[in-house]
Amino acid sequence: MPPITSPVTAQELEILSTKAIEAKGRAYCPYSKFHVGACILTASGEFVVGANVENAAYPVGTCAERVAFGTAIVAGHKEFKALAVATDIRPAASPCGMCRQFIREFTTPSFPVYMYDADGAYKVMTIGELLPDSFGPEDLPK
Repeated sequence: MPPITSPVTAQELEILSTKAIEAKGRAYCPYSKFHVGACILTASGEFVVGANVENAAYPVGTCAERVAFGTAIVAGHKEFKALAVATDIRPAASPCGMCRQFIREFTTPSFPVYMYDADGAYKVMTIGELLPDSFGPEDLPK
C-alpha cells in the first residue's frame, strides 16, 4: 500500500493533535470512562473540535467524531482536510463503524484520519482504508 500523502502541514498536524487531545479532556463519559477527543481541519483552515458525550440511555450517546463533524457542518463547513482522534489507550483507537460511515458522508476515500494513543503517538489511515468499499452521497442516484 502506498504511503498516505498528507494534505496537512507539520504545523497543522501539531494543532490538530493538540486540539484533539485537549478535547478528550472535555469528554462527558461517566459510564464508560472512555475519553475521546476529535479535531477536524476544514478546507478553509479552521479547526473544529468534539468530544464524546454519553447518556444514561447508552445508545443515545454521541461519539467525538460525530460531534465535531456535526458542529462543523452547522457552522457552514463542507470541505475537510483531515481528522485527528485521541484516546487514552494503547494502541490508538480508530473511529467506530458508525463514525466511519458518518465521516465518509462528508469526505472522500483518501481523507486522512490521524489516531492518537495515550502517549501522543499516532497512526494515520485513510477513511477508505478504515471503511473499504464504502459509498457516499456521490454514489446515490441523483
